[in-house]
Amino acid sequence: MLWATGVSGQRVAHLVRGRMLDYIEFEDDFAMVKTNPPADIIGLPLSHSAVRSRFGITVVAIKRPGEGFTYATAETVVAADDTIIVAGRTRATERFSELQ
Repeated sequence: MLWATGVSGQRVAHLVRGRMLDYIEFEDDFAMVKTNPPADIIGLPLSHSAVRSRFGITVVAIKRPGEGFTYATAETVVAADDTIIVAGRTRATERFSELQ
């Protein structure tokens, strides 16, 4: 039970302090984060934004206002009002979600 409490507390701390809309941390230092996109990837296809090499994360899914989530592809162009889900090492996802 202590483990579950610690994980829940850690999740709440992540959500409160940053731009994360949701946060799931898995074992082995891997997390998925629901967040708003940072300015430097807006308007670019994901393949041109180089998020994987620059930030060490992968954009897994994207949600446009009024639509459901869809899988992100290399051709996906991120808009300012999109919500994205990113996956990667825990610290990399945290850093990415803190970008403005």
